[in-house]
Amino acid sequence: MNDAEKAFREEADDLLEQLEQSLLDLEKTPSDNELIACAFRALHTLKGSGAMFGYEKVSAFVHNFETAFDHVRKGRAPPSTELVSVALLAKDHVRAQIEDPEAADEATGRRILDELRRVVEASAPVAAEAPAVEIAAPARPARAAWRLRFSFDERVLVNGTNPLLLFDELRTLGELDLRACADAVPSLDAIDPTVCYLSFEATLVTDAPRSAIEDVFIFVIDEMSLEIERVDEEQSTHVEEAPPAAAEAAPTATRRSAENEGRGAGSVRVQAEKVDELMDRVGELVIAQARLTQLAETASLDIKAIAEEIERLAANLRDVTMGIRMVPIGSLFGRYRRLVHDLSSELDKPVDLVMSGEETELDKTMIERLADPLVHLIRNSLDHGLEDVAGRAAAGKAATGRIRLSASHSGAEVLITVADDGRGLDVARIRAKAVANGLIAEDAVMSDAEIHQLIFHAGFSTAQSITKLSGRGVGMDVVKRTIEGLRGAIDIASTPGGGSEVTLRLPLTLAIIEGLLVRVGAARYVIPLSSVEECVELATAGEGGSAGRSFLNIRGDLVPFLRLREFLSAKTPPDPHQKVVVVSFGDQRVGLVVDQIIGSHQTVIKSLSKLHADVPCFSGATILGDGAVALIFDIPHLVDRGQAHDEERKAREKEAA
Repeated sequence: MNDAEKAFREEADDLLEQLEQSLLDLEKTPSDNELIACAFRALHTLKGSGAMFGYEKVSAFVHNFETAFDHVRKGRAPPSTELVSVALLAKDHVRAQIEDPEAADEATGRRILDELRRVVEASAPVAAEAPAVEIAAPARPARAAWRLRFSFDERVLVNGTNPLLLFDELRTLGELDLRACADAVPSLDAIDPTVCYLSFEATLVTDAPRSAIEDVFIFVIDEMSLEIERVDEEQSTHVEEAPPAAAEAAPTATRRSAENEGRGAGSVRVQAEKVDELMDRVGELVIAQARLTQLAETASLDIKAIAEEIERLAANLRDVTMGIRMVPIGSLFGRYRRLVHDLSSELDKPVDLVMSGEETELDKTMIERLADPLVHLIRNSLDHGLEDVAGRAAAGKAATGRIRLSASHSGAEVLITVADDGRGLDVARIRAKAVANGLIAEDAVMSDAEIHQLIFHAGFSTAQSITKLSGRGVGMDVVKRTIEGLRGAIDIASTPGGGSEVTLRLPLTLAIIEGLLVRVGAARYVIPLSSVEECVELATAGEGGSAGRSFLNIRGDLVPFLRLREFLSAKTPPDPHQKVVVVSFGDQRVGLVVDQIIGSHQTVIKSLSKLHADVPCFSGATILGDGAVALIFDIPHLVDRGQAHDEERKAREKEAA
């Protein structure tokens, strides 16, 4: 795939996303002419770009799609739910044609277009007299004079736009009187030949509608300012087409142009692989800077000053680079509107998807890996959580269910919540199923929160039948594994009859984290600082409990602790004054006993080798300033394994006694 084709696919992906969002919004607010215009612009641009890059089938399909949708734009057919559903299928077919042209089924495309025509014709105001979509003859508008004022962004020539071609296209619409304004042209020695300094005023006398004039500029509307004003018209008995839509589209076009003014010069599209590579290089720089700082400790003051300056610059570069990787989570949330739309129709459950916090930023790698877990959570809410219409009526609820998808920052974490107002989790049923599956003993004493966590066991499902949406107990296992792989945690809250709320707690980034460097025996380890609550002296805190149980008494609270020396089989003698790092995850607090707390550490995370990738207690490794490698603890897994290790030790001691 060459660069031009890559550019087309990226642009097409954006346009298809814009089209889908516009269609979904249109279903909710069918009277919004700006949404119709937005969808039409996406189709028109896609058609032109497809033809330009050799995707003739895409261009031909979109042309027919656009022709049918033009009837919506001109008010001849309302954007009904049925029409939106078919239009979404057409959009899916366009995506298939672009991603895999050979596999795209032309027969499917023809069926979709036929269905689109049928829906448009059936919804026309005078169905019996309505002409076929493709041969529809629009009413001839009155001949009118239009005044146009427009100017281009400075870089429009660099971006490949030739204004002369636009002028030629305007002339095809009627009589054009064009004047250039050279007020902004600088002196000869200051002229940059790649910059367009001119602005233009034109009078166009034409019988074409306003939309035809706007279409001339549709490919450059983001790079220009455009005003269109009707100044004269002949008296005519003809009714101009769709004046309300056109009248509103003009200021919208001008507004959109203003919003995007300068955006082309202020942003640049960069391949994700290059950003990842940049982040890798910054990581290497941070490691090298740490080594330099360590060496500079015994060097002269001048060397120390240089080391400090490099440390400051490296920190700034790290922050900037990590900022580049941060992406608003709205780019992920938008995908689920279509999922909810389709599942709602399939399950016959009317649902409102309410989203908030779309501007919350998260590492792009993390956003990519969150796509599947959120799909499973939303499907579960729709299939299991929300009642059907009859069930909601019986429960005294509104017929339309609600799913809330939200994101927010909380310290060094991002919280992503999927909540519904359905029936809530059935604790008794989950417990009975867990007992039947042998996951827990029948007389096990467990809190509701602990029982909620059972739904994440592989193969666990309370569904009475297996459907294509759920029932095999796979989805929640995917959620758990993915979130743990991202060093996150899952919280569940549920109210019987009131709904459920699943909150994913995630670190901001996967590339560089703030860590607490500790020593256990002769080895050093990193504890993610986001998990650390406090550090105390083991002797000062004191040990509570009895019968070999290990607890700390911290301000009246008993906190279990884990001796990492024993767990990691350290051979060196223990330090006389051991420290306890109290960490928390979910609603648990655990103390980790270490020999020494070295201090905070900028931790560049490196993946473990394939040989060590399955070691559950560590989420990665980092390189320290002296070149040594320190493993990074995966706190939830470490505590689970540590508790099991402690139980085994106690069992052995009991047998020996």
